Amino acid sequence: MNNVKIRPAAKQDIEAIGQIAGDTDLFPPEMLDDMIAGYLGQSNNDIWFVGELDDRVISFGFCEPERMTEGTWNLLAIGVNPALQGQGHGGKMMSYLEQQLSNTSQRILIVETMGTSELAETREFYRKNGYAEEARIREFYEAGADKVVFWKHL
Repeated sequence: MNNVKIRPAAKQDIEAIGQIAGDTDLFPPEMLDDMIAGYLGQSNNDIWFVGELDDRVISFGFCEPERMTEGTWNLLAIGVNPALQGQGHGGKMMSYLEQQLSNTSQRILIVETMGTSELAETREFYRKNGYAEEARIREFYEAGADKVVFWKHL
C-alpha cells in the first residue's frame, strides 16, 4: 500500500473512475460525465481525487462544498476496486481528503450513507476513521433504508 499515490483526478481517469463506481454500485457509470464536468471545466469547487497503484487507478473520491454553509463539505462518493478493499486504501483516501480540506481551513466533513444491513461495513469504516454518527432520517431512501449522516471536525 505504500506504493499508492493519491492525486487530483484528471480527464484520463474518467474510464477507471466509472469502472470502480459501477463495480462498487456507488452510482451508474453513465452519470459520471455530467457529475465530473464542472470539476474538469473548473466551474465549481468540487474535489475529485484518485488513488494509483502501479500507474493504475484503484480508487476515487468525490466531495463538494455544502451550499449555504461556511467550511462544510460533503463526501458524496468514495470507492476502492473491490479486489483491493479491506487493505487500508479507503482510509488513506479519507486522510488525503481531510488534509486537503484542512490545508484550506475548511471545518467539517460529512458523509451520508444508508442504514441497511448491507452497508454495515461502510458505516463501521467511517467510525474507524473518526466519524461520529450525527443524524439518522428513518426510511429516507425507501422503506427500511434510513439515511445516516456521519460528521467529523477537521
